[in-house]
Amino acid sequence: MSDYQALREECLAANLELPKTGLVDLTFGNVSVADQERRVFAIKPSGVDYTELKAEHMVIVDFDGNIVEGDLRPSSDTPTHRCLFLNFPGIRSVVHTHSRCAVAFAQAPREIPGFGTTHCDYFYGPVPLTRGMTPEEVNGEYEWETGNVIVERFKGIDPLSVPAVLVRNHGPFVWGKSGAKAVETAIALEAVADMALKTLALAPAAPEAPAHLRDKHFFRKHGPGAYYGQK
Repeated sequence: MSDYQALREECLAANLELPKTGLVDLTFGNVSVADQERRVFAIKPSGVDYTELKAEHMVIVDFDGNIVEGDLRPSSDTPTHRCLFLNFPGIRSVVHTHSRCAVAFAQAPREIPGFGTTHCDYFYGPVPLTRGMTPEEVNGEYEWETGNVIVERFKGIDPLSVPAVLVRNHGPFVWGKSGAKAVETAIALEAVADMALKTLALAPAAPEAPAHLRDKHFFRKHGPGAYYGQK
């Protein structure tokens, strides 16, 4: 049995959740799960239909970009995932989808405002939008540079307090401390994007939630003083 079987199983389970949630069409999405101590991560193989995925299909890649185990080509987004693991050491899983409402904001292009408490439960502030990529970045190491523009955008932002980003003209990347949690956050991101679109349709000048309400809802679920849910 592979030394990375548990990692592969967690990665498979998270990837199989994506089509169930409606977050992906065709094969437009991927999940990776990392072992930060061993400096490796498992990721979905490129272009393989979700109905055919098995644990042994998950590709193990090290933090230097080398394939450690696997017979299939890893997702084309692998360099972006690797860049995030290297720069956001508190995360264990990255999810990328082309979920439609989040993509609409990425294409607009505008960040997702924190209009209400559902947003504040998951994101401590607006979901950021990256700058546009230059021709040199797109025509060079595109997927790696995608990771770099995400990292650049998060200067001054805690990636664990705002665990998602919109890559301009592309779509969302979301992360978390487990595959299951990252997928949950991807679901929440699409939900708040949908709510924000409808809010802007009804009231284009709608204000964001006030800071005291944002703080209450975020910190009752996160941090040392959290009291939401069960211990």
